Amino acid sequence: MSLVALNVAFLPLTDCAPLVVAQEHGLFRRFGLTVALDRTPSWTAARERLESGACQAAQLLYGVPFASALGHFGPKARPLVIPWILSRNGQAITLAARHRGRVTADAKAFAKEVFERRDAGRPVTFAHTLAPGTHAMWLRAWLAAGGIDPDRDVALITIPPPQMVANLREGRLDGFSVGEPWNARAVAEGLGYTAVTSQQIWPDHPEKILAFTADFVAAQPATVTAALAALHLAGQWCDEPANHAELARLLSAPAYVGCPVDQILPRLAGTYELGDGRSVTADPRAVAFSRRDANHPQPRHAVWWLSQMRRWAMTLGAPDYAAITASVLRPGFYRDALVMAGAAPGPVEMAPETFFDGTTFDPAEPERFARAHAVHTARF
Repeated sequence: MSLVALNVAFLPLTDCAPLVVAQEHGLFRRFGLTVALDRTPSWTAARERLESGACQAAQLLYGVPFASALGHFGPKARPLVIPWILSRNGQAITLAARHRGRVTADAKAFAKEVFERRDAGRPVTFAHTLAPGTHAMWLRAWLAAGGIDPDRDVALITIPPPQMVANLREGRLDGFSVGEPWNARAVAEGLGYTAVTSQQIWPDHPEKILAFTADFVAAQPATVTAALAALHLAGQWCDEPANHAELARLLSAPAYVGCPVDQILPRLAGTYELGDGRSVTADPRAVAFSRRDANHPQPRHAVWWLSQMRRWAMTLGAPDYAAITASVLRPGFYRDALVMAGAAPGPVEMAPETFFDGTTFDPAEPERFARAHAVHTARF
C-alpha cells in the first residue's frame, strides 16, 4: 500500500501528545499516512508554515483560524479551518515568585500594585503566546475579573512558549499565560507559582486544534479524515492513566518537548504542586485529549470566541457570528473520522455555560455576552 505523505507542524507543549503518540505508535501508518512532525518555535511560525504549504496540517491555538477569518493576518492569508480539537484544558497563569503569598486565583489582590505601577510609568508586564490566542484570552479574562483592564492597566507582550521561563528568570515578567510544561518548569526552578489554571476559568474549554487550509480539506478530504481517525485512537491512549508515565517519557525527548519527565507527568495526570503551598490532586478537568467528546468542534465554542474578540476590539463592529463559525468549523470531518475509527460521534451542544467570574454565556445571544462585562475594550 502506498502511503500519503503529510507534514505536520507542532510546538513543544504537553498537548502535542496525540500527534506524538500517533507517530510513535504507528497509528498514522495504520490509516495510510506517512507523517513528518515538524517542531516549530512559535505559533506564528506554525501558521506561516501551514499557509505556505511547507506543512499540510498544524497544531494551532483555537483562536487562530478565527483571527485569520477576521483579517488579522492580512488580506493574503489563506483561510484556515478546524475539523478537530486536539486538546482541552491544561493551561495556566504563572506569576513571578516575588508575588507569592499575595495573589492567587483572584486577580483583585493584584489591582493595587497594578494601578500604582501603571501610574508610575512602569507597568506590570505579562506575557502570552499570541494576541488572538487562547493564552491571551485566559489572561485577559483573569485580569478583567479582578477589575484590571488588560489593554490600559498592564503591558501585554508576546513570547513563544519555550522562552517563557527564561524571560521570567531574567526578571522581565511579572507573569505569563502558557501551556504545560512551562508553568510546571517555572515552579520546579523556584521562579514562580501557578495562580490559576485555565480549567478553573472555563472548565473543558477548547485549547489546541489540528488546523488545515480550506483548500487542502477540499482537495484531500480522505487524507484529513484518516489523520483525524489516527488522532482519535491516539487521544484515547493518552487519556488512560496507566499510559501517562510512558507518554511523559515520549514527550520528554528533545525532538518533542524536551523537558524532564518530572516536569511533564504530574500535571498531565492532574496533580498540581502550585509552588506557593497550594496543591491540587487528581484534577478531574486536567488536560483531555479524547474523553468527554473533547475532539468535537462545537459551534458554541466558536461563538464564545468571537464574542470575546468583539469584547476586546479585535473585530470591526459585531462579527457575523453564524457565518464565521460555519466557515471555520468543519465538524463533518470529526464525525467521519470517529466512524472510521469505530466510534460514535457526540451530539452538538448549545446549552449556556457559566464561567469562573459568575457570568453565563448563552450561544444564542453572543453579542449580549460581549457587552455584559464591566471591563472591555470595544466601543459598543
